[in-house]
Amino acid sequence: MSAVMRKPKIAVVLFNLGGPDRMESVKPFLLNLFRDPAILRVPFFVRPLLARIIARARVKPAQENYALLGGKSPLLELTRAQGVALEAALPEVEARAFVAMRYWHPFSEKTAREVRDWDPDEVVLLPLYPQYSTTTTGSSLTAWREAAAKIGLMKKVTSICCYHDDAAYLGAMAGLVSRAYGAAMAELDGAVPLRVLFSAHGLPEVIIAQGDPYQYQIERTVAGVIAVLGLPGLDTAVCYQSRATPQKWIGPSTEEELERAARDKVAVLVVPIAFVSEHSETLVELDVEYREFAHEKGVPGYFRAPAANSDGAFIEALAGLVRRALVEGPGLCRGGAGSVCPGKHKDCPQCVAGAA
Repeated sequence: MSAVMRKPKIAVVLFNLGGPDRMESVKPFLLNLFRDPAILRVPFFVRPLLARIIARARVKPAQENYALLGGKSPLLELTRAQGVALEAALPEVEARAFVAMRYWHPFSEKTAREVRDWDPDEVVLLPLYPQYSTTTTGSSLTAWREAAAKIGLMKKVTSICCYHDDAAYLGAMAGLVSRAYGAAMAELDGAVPLRVLFSAHGLPEVIIAQGDPYQYQIERTVAGVIAVLGLPGLDTAVCYQSRATPQKWIGPSTEEELERAARDKVAVLVVPIAFVSEHSETLVELDVEYREFAHEKGVPGYFRAPAANSDGAFIEALAGLVRRALVEGPGLCRGGAGSVCPGKHKDCPQCVAGAA
């Protein structure tokens, strides 16, 4: 009888980028990032040298940023807290959350060993990247498959591809934006308009041109959040931050939108739409660098919505994704309920061939 009543053991593996855990880790973290063929798309024999050149150029400014954060990234601790909250949100199963970072500890192989030793009935791979990109979810899933094969982890696995238009996720994001919007409006002079800037991490244009669906999914997320907000006449824009290589990146950049806001004499509420946890791109780039830039340009007000972190509605959205994945069973599961990517976004693992 006890065997019949036992709750299923479900391992939920949370994927994220990772970040340095001390100042000495910044350089090797950057080297791991730029050695990834999904990130630096150059011939394999050029990549190691170019990765060293780019990492060397970025070490000092990156260390300065992490110094502002106490000498390390907060991403691992925040991701572990999300995992604890997610376990509590799945009482119908015996869930345990594991964290696998892509470019710094804990790497996929270590996490795969921990999952194997726990001996779950099923594994759900849950990227903390709502919008699919070959540079994030795609790279993390590849690293996980290689690690699982290497250490002999043989379990039923369901991989969540994306959830950029999942209703619960959109509702959670809209809640964060709504609260921040209300707080900003209360602080502003009534004569100053407020524009919402949805700022996402950028990508080189060439990656999008090759079929990566990231920009398309960002735009669908923003459209979905705006629809849930339902604020008539809401002034919004989508922009992209964190340019990291010399290539031409998708735009407009967040800097360009801040300059436009200054010209239009509107305040801005910046929403980190592609980040679900606070880290250097939000706590330093948005809160320090772009805030100073906006002040210098004369933007009449600068506000920032928080990342989701362990927000209750966001954790419930993740729990819903896990439940749906368990129902759909092993393979690749799409978290959202809407249409998948049109055929031109051929790097989407679930694109509709021939669709416009």
